[in-house]
Amino acid sequence: MQVNETPVLKIRNLTVRYGEGCPACRNGLEKNRCSVCGTVWAVNDVSLDVFHGEVLGIVGESGSGKTTLMRSLYMDLEPTGGGAFLKEYKDGEKSIWNTSAAEKRMIKNNLMGMVYQNPVMGLRMEFTSAANIAEKIIAAGSRNAGQMIDRASNLLQAVEILPARMKEAPKYFSGGMQQRVQISKALANNPAILLLDEVTTGLDLSVQAKVLDLIRKIKAMYGISILLVSHDLVVIRMLADRTIVMLDGKIIESGLTDQILEDPQHAYTQQLVHSLI
Repeated sequence: MQVNETPVLKIRNLTVRYGEGCPACRNGLEKNRCSVCGTVWAVNDVSLDVFHGEVLGIVGESGSGKTTLMRSLYMDLEPTGGGAFLKEYKDGEKSIWNTSAAEKRMIKNNLMGMVYQNPVMGLRMEFTSAANIAEKIIAAGSRNAGQMIDRASNLLQAVEILPARMKEAPKYFSGGMQQRVQISKALANNPAILLLDEVTTGLDLSVQAKVLDLIRKIKAMYGISILLVSHDLVVIRMLADRTIVMLDGKIIESGLTDQILEDPQHAYTQQLVHSLI
């Protein structure tokens, strides 16, 4: 990675606030809540960069703000403030949050892929696996049925789902297979960045290992940039090049993953790392 390389994704000063806020909010919060007005600062002035071909991990406990950050980035919820800039959208000069609804749909369908913790949020469980992928391709403007079938077949084989199961609905699949279908759908239009939100949570350990191996394979195969959210440092250690640690809506530590794990500076990060030992 070059120091002067333009990031694939830049997030600047992202804030997600529930409540109006008050002057007392500036003077210190109890965790991420104002004791005077009751406003909750789910994400509080967060900035980060993701570079080409890297995996940036975001780790933190439940309620730390990491999933809210991800849902804001994918425009599932509207942030209170800040900007997000994709290199492939307006040369990274215009925030994807400051544009029309039609442009936002285009960005979601063409430039980003999202894999949710709960596959129900990312898949139509009644559709076939191939149809789930085709839906994403159609949303991006394609109407060529033959190309869609070929693309679905190639992607499902890349995530190790047999061609014979292309016409089966994800509701008949195991949790691990559903996640693999989600990953293939997210990759349908060659996105600039892949967003993975707690993708192994709730899976058996053996299935987790298979999904993690698949993500490493996908990264090597497509050279894609990945933003990876997890509460599990084992997942972060296996996949992330760099890591950000969040607590109470803020970034409290960041650096190369090896540095974070071998020499954590913040007391909370030290506690997280100690739990691995």
